Parts: sequence; C-alpha cells; structure tokens
Amino acid sequence: MPDRPAPEPLDYLPTLPRNLDVGIGCIGAGFIMADCHLVAYREAGLQPVAITSRTAENARRVAERHSIGSVYSTYHEMLQDRRVEVVDIAVPPDCLLDVVRDVVKSPQIRGILAQKPLGVCLDQAEQIVQLCRDAGITLCVNQNMRYDQSVRACHHLIHRGDLGDPVLATIDMRAIPHWMPWQQRQGWVTCRIMSIHHLDTMRYWFGNPDRVYASFRTDPRTQFDHHDGIGLYILEYESGLRCMICDDVWTGPAREGAAQAIGITYRVEGTEGLALGEIGWPKYPERTPSTLQYSTTSTGIWHRPQWDQVWFPDAFLGPMAELLVALETDSQPAINGDDNLATMALVDACYQSAREHRAVELDR
Repeated sequence: MPDRPAPEPLDYLPTLPRNLDVGIGCIGAGFIMADCHLVAYREAGLQPVAITSRTAENARRVAERHSIGSVYSTYHEMLQDRRVEVVDIAVPPDCLLDVVRDVVKSPQIRGILAQKPLGVCLDQAEQIVQLCRDAGITLCVNQNMRYDQSVRACHHLIHRGDLGDPVLATIDMRAIPHWMPWQQRQGWVTCRIMSIHHLDTMRYWFGNPDRVYASFRTDPRTQFDHHDGIGLYILEYESGLRCMICDDVWTGPAREGAAQAIGITYRVEGTEGLALGEIGWPKYPERTPSTLQYSTTSTGIWHRPQWDQVWFPDAFLGPMAELLVALETDSQPAINGDDNLATMALVDACYQSAREHRAVELDR
C-alpha cells in the first residue's frame, strides 16, 4: 500500500502582537488573574504594569509574584497611570458593569478584556458593549475555552472541511469545578459559569443555533439555593446539525467517598469524518494537554496531533493576544463584545427553556 500523505497541520496557537510592550492594568487579583492570566502573559513577554484588587494585600502579593511594578489601592487610581492602555478586568459579573462604566471614562484606555459572563444577563452585556462602543474602546471577552488547544484545533478541522458537513456534536463533562463564593448571591452554579464555555464552543465551531432546549436539576453537593446544578442542553440548527451538552457537576458522590470517574470529552461527527477530544483541565494543577484524534473517509486512519500547551494557564494568553492584535490592526477581535452577545443570549435562553420546560427560539 502506498504511503498516505501526512495531514496538513492544524492551527491551535494564538497569533501574538508585534508589539509586546503595551501596558496592561489588571483589576482583580484572584485565582484567574494570579494563576492563569499573569502566568501566561509573563511567559509570552506581555507587559502587565499595574494591578489593583478589592484586597490591597492580595494585590501586593500577586504583584510581587509576577514582578508588577505598581500596586494601587483602587482601580480609579490605577486608571490615572498613563502607562495603562489596556485593562484586564477580572471581577465578579455583578460588579462588571459598574467597573466598565468607570474604565471607559479614561481617555488613554484603548482596549478592555472582560471576564465571562459579560454581566449577569443579556441586558447588562448589551450595556457594557454599548459603553465600549460609545467610548471607542475595543472590547474582548475572555471566552478562554476557545483557546484550549484541542478546541482550537478542532475548529480548524471543521472549518477546513475535513469532516464534511457536521451531523452531531457532543460535549460530556463529568467534573467538579471550583465554585466561587460570589455565586451564592447570584444563585448560579453551572449554566452561566461553566456551561457558558461549552455553549460558546458550539457557537465557535458551528455558528449560532436556531433554538435550544435546556433542563436543570439541583446539585446535591451545593448548599445554597440554586436552579442550574446539573445541566443538559440540546442545540438545533437549520442544517440538521444537533449538538448535545451534558454538564454533570455532581459526578456521583466522588467527594463523599465513592471512587472518581471524572473527565471532559467531546465528539464531532461529520459526513466525511469523526473527531474525538478530551479536555485536560480537570487534572489541574497537573499539566495535562487536551487531546484530539480524528479520522476521515479519505484516510481511514486515526490522526493524533500533539502539543505541550495546556488550557490552564497557557490558553489564557489567547484572548489578550487577540485584543492586542486587534488594536495593532485596527480591527475587531473574534471574541468581541457584539459576538459575545450571542453567547449571552444563548445562556439566557437556556434559563428560560429550563424554567418553561420548552425549546426556545433564538434571534441572534
């Protein structure tokens, strides 16, 4: 049998800006900022120059750890620092709108990277997008699962046409995320915090669905009142494509004495190929790269691309790099505010669907 040609390489790394010296000001010094954003930024040579946090001592510890020269008591003070051109905002979603209202008043600010979710609902997200638009500030939303190396490589595979027309895609999560204390005052557990990654990934791979059906049950482990513990989702596309997501944050009594069976897998089936993936972050802090294997009708064998990078923390470089490249090229990042409104609309539709026990049509 003649040798088959090697498949074309897949694009899974972010494009870096030519200028790495843009001053970044950081609002927030929690886990995501300290252990993900700043680790990835420093590794790539980006320049966080200032930081502030609700707890000044925590901001000082993070600044020392990451060699950030300026620590400010408030973000209002930090915004007076003329070196700061881009602001990385990592605050709880119910605080985000007020922070953005203040940031956009600073004339030297050219770009904002905001955490997902972009506020507590679609209405707040629309206000944030409009504030940035009116101020002429480029907004990028930190939907960082798009920069997981396997997710990004699979996107390239789909859009290159290797799998043919998409038929069925599934994401199956059996994992226990690290919940944040502020979630209790929101009454959220999964959909707006974890499932938003998977819903956005389906949009990244396939575009906007026509309708969604969601079903929730409470998580037995979570003590505060909530509605969206375990989440099941079906996304319908006019093409016939169907997407299924299972976000099981209970996973059985894994923390109560039973053996663990934890992991996140995905599967994309097309008319001409099949892709299988596994997401590595549940094993964090152990560095575990996500994986991808795929086979097409033209080859009949499995291809298994390899990389050393991991989602946590390496992929967190991607959204900031995308924002900086957009500023260099006077363009919009792919994960811009207007694009993210469709993700926020999808999340809101999931809550409506689960509440009303019906499929909900989408108009974005």
